[in-house]
Amino acid sequence: MTRKQRRLLLIGGGLSVLAVAVALMLNGFRDAIVFFNSPSDVVDKHVEAGTRIRLGGMVKDGSLVHGANLSVRFEVTDGKTEIPVAYRGVLPDLFREGQGVVAEGTLDGGGVFNADTVLAKHDETYMPKEVADALKKSGHWQDDYAQRAAMPVDGGSK
Repeated sequence: MTRKQRRLLLIGGGLSVLAVAVALMLNGFRDAIVFFNSPSDVVDKHVEAGTRIRLGGMVKDGSLVHGANLSVRFEVTDGKTEIPVAYRGVLPDLFREGQGVVAEGTLDGGGVFNADTVLAKHDETYMPKEVADALKKSGHWQDDYAQRAAMPVDGGSK
């Protein structure tokens, strides 16, 4: 074997090992990266009952019903499709109707999503009451903040 052949063999072997390492790393990331499905995605993909997924969308206005023993029922919508959600536990402070939500759990045979985790989201215009108060106190408050800011966490008015 000539020097040139050995060099090409070493380069080819090194690239092969690198390719395998990158493939294994990307495969590991696939399990770590968690996306969510909108209600329309769940219906379009025909998600099977018992499959663990994340469901994301907005809590439909008028759908929130509190039951006994911290049980809650509500609907998640993307404006086109609604999926009923059943959850038992304490809801996050930011959770309310018309607000973004991501629920993790499984879909049952009747089309109800049984969530074991509920995460509330807020949009980019959200401003905690404490931040708004500090801006007012420092004189940096602008009137358009009040129009853009979401309701404070404590449920007070804008």
